[in-house]
Amino acid sequence: MTKIEAAEVFAAGRRGRRESLYAYRVRGLGRSAVVLWIGGENDEPDQVLTLPEVDHCRVPVFTTVRQARLYVSRRGRRLACPEADILELNRVEHWLENPARRRVPSGAVLDAWNFFEDLARGLGEVHRLPSQSAVHNSAYERLFGGECAAWTPEEQGAALELITAGMELWNFCPVIVKPCSSIAFGSGRRSPKVR
Repeated sequence: MTKIEAAEVFAAGRRGRRESLYAYRVRGLGRSAVVLWIGGENDEPDQVLTLPEVDHCRVPVFTTVRQARLYVSRRGRRLACPEADILELNRVEHWLENPARRRVPSGAVLDAWNFFEDLARGLGEVHRLPSQSAVHNSAYERLFGGECAAWTPEEQGAALELITAGMELWNFCPVIVKPCSSIAFGSGRRSPKVR
């Protein structure tokens, strides 16, 4: 997909619909940024907004919600909510350092699980997360119900496997820092900071 086509996808939304865009502040020990999240309509799954490149996608990241709002505005769109929800990945990372001895921050882990799935979908990298088995589903259901203290060792292992893979995906996925409007529209006047 060319940069001009990417701009058209952004302006129209995926598959021609204008899905809701949200700013999402992710705070982690390894990487912190504001990302744009696309709320799926009807049965469509949510995903993190990415910009396609020749051989992969990059996540546009921002330092502030204002920068994200301006980026969206320059493309004729608006954020569905003026403020950003916050994902405290630092709490999840702290738990991952010693899951046997630390209490599971269930709300943060549940949000992280959902975020990692949305990030993988946006990047087209769902294979980077473990395939969801019945054990993963059971672990997720207990987490959703606030019952992660009742996890079986298999459920805890499945949750740790997914969260660990998700943390690696987030910390090492390619990003574009504060992309400028000329990038999406292909004018070539400025080049983004790529990491």
